[in-house]
Amino acid sequence: MTRQILVTAALPYANGHIHIGHLVEYIQTDIWVRFQKLRGNRCVFVCADDTHGTAITIRARREGRSEEDVIADMRAAHIRDFDAFQIEFDNYGSTNSAENQAQCRQVWSQIEAAGLVVSRDIEQLFDPQAGTFLADRFVRGTCPKCGAADQPGDNCSVCSATYSPADLTDPKSVLSEATPELRSAKHLFIELEQLRGFLTEWSQEPGRLQPEVARYLKGNFLGDELRDWDISRPAPYFGFEIPGHTGHYWYVWFDAPIGYIGSTQQWCERNGESLGDWWSQDADTEIHHFIGKDIVYFHTLFWPGMLKTAGLKLPDKVHVHGFLTVGGEKMSKSKGTFLMASTWLRHLPPGPLRYYYASKLGPGLDDLDLNPEEFVSRVNTDL
Repeated sequence: MTRQILVTAALPYANGHIHIGHLVEYIQTDIWVRFQKLRGNRCVFVCADDTHGTAITIRARREGRSEEDVIADMRAAHIRDFDAFQIEFDNYGSTNSAENQAQCRQVWSQIEAAGLVVSRDIEQLFDPQAGTFLADRFVRGTCPKCGAADQPGDNCSVCSATYSPADLTDPKSVLSEATPELRSAKHLFIELEQLRGFLTEWSQEPGRLQPEVARYLKGNFLGDELRDWDISRPAPYFGFEIPGHTGHYWYVWFDAPIGYIGSTQQWCERNGESLGDWWSQDADTEIHHFIGKDIVYFHTLFWPGMLKTAGLKLPDKVHVHGFLTVGGEKMSKSKGTFLMASTWLRHLPPGPLRYYYASKLGPGLDDLDLNPEEFVSRVNTDL
């Protein structure tokens, strides 16, 4: 029997170019999609640029142009790199699209109607030199859970703990290196604790997640009361303004996963299809997400909670992979191992890297190592 499958890969952020670490996921997903299509299954692969947030605004101001100009240029660069590495999306959209804004409003209206949204004033880090509240990614400091240094303001890349930027030890603004000040601002929150029973049942269902991911969620989050999810940011902020809350915008992690739906809608409109046949709760469709282990929390707690509340199709499986290392070490600009996709293409063809990644990928969360000597040997021996 022919399966109908919708596949997504994580949305690349529109403030930076694609590098060889990103390519692990997109090549893996592209191979999986090609396999499904070769088996005769109806498989649609969608993605989009993740375009909102303070980083885009800061860059636009620095370069003296609009946010729309910045994201348009990065979109062209991303598509060029993906095409060169033979990654075949059925639709590549943008979170800054009319389709995505409409989907955000629809999902939000259901979340508000379900009584999950609360409002309260919080103390937020403010950069006195840059004159702006700081998005999570513009604060770095020491993780309050494990003590790892130089961690971003929302989650630790070492122990995967989540927290607010104000929880960091010795926080510094990425924009100016100034020590941020705590100032009060109104924020909207989604009360995830109301969904804990559902999230526990969904995440622990066999086959939904890799066993180690399911155990991680159960042991680190679902065993205790879930924290409210801070879902808004005050102006100035580049994103979609929240209906009924003038001057407040959806946090980028709200509209980014909804970009999967917005991108699907674009594909449907182009192909005469109905979005409901792919995303309605009773759709005869499998949904498969491919993501890195650094964004597990968002895709296995926030996202299914949003979908459930909105009455939409839940993911059938979330495929989680590890990071890329080079020569057994984290990619490093100083060591010359932090390579952009475009840099690789100036020196080597894409095929050998696709083959090397494919030969190393497995079903677990282990990091994949690009060893230069092994790469040369494997390509010359096998190919």
